[in-house]
Amino acid sequence: MIISEMGETGYRKGHPWYYLLGGKPAKLKEIQEEARASGYRGFMADQIDKADQMPEPKRSQALRKYRKQVTAELSHDVRIYRVAVRDLHRYQAEQKEEQQERHCHDVHVAVSLKYCHLYDDFAHLHVLDDLLEKQRDLFDI
Repeated sequence: MIISEMGETGYRKGHPWYYLLGGKPAKLKEIQEEARASGYRGFMADQIDKADQMPEPKRSQALRKYRKQVTAELSHDVRIYRVAVRDLHRYQAEQKEEQQERHCHDVHVAVSLKYCHLYDDFAHLHVLDDLLEKQRDLFDI
């Protein structure tokens, strides 16, 4: 899995040290575009491929079920990502005042982990949306 290009920190956005070294958290649209551009299909790719091989209408039903599940996960992950980013900004402001030695903390791990979850969610949605645009022949066997 390729998770965005390395930024000014020398680390990718999916790595806690990216944030420890001052990397800015990505906006949701940026994460979505990075996932789409990478061609990454997500950890559910095998399950989605199996569903895609089913005959219609089971195929479309299974793909819509996965899409509903991923959309719910995305909504949950977005809420947690926003909290993690807010916590990171608060932590960084406190650290500037204290000028302490840098150590990777939970806030850095939380943002990087949620970034990865969102990246996966967007990759899954991209694949599912592409597959749902096409309907197989009802008599395909």
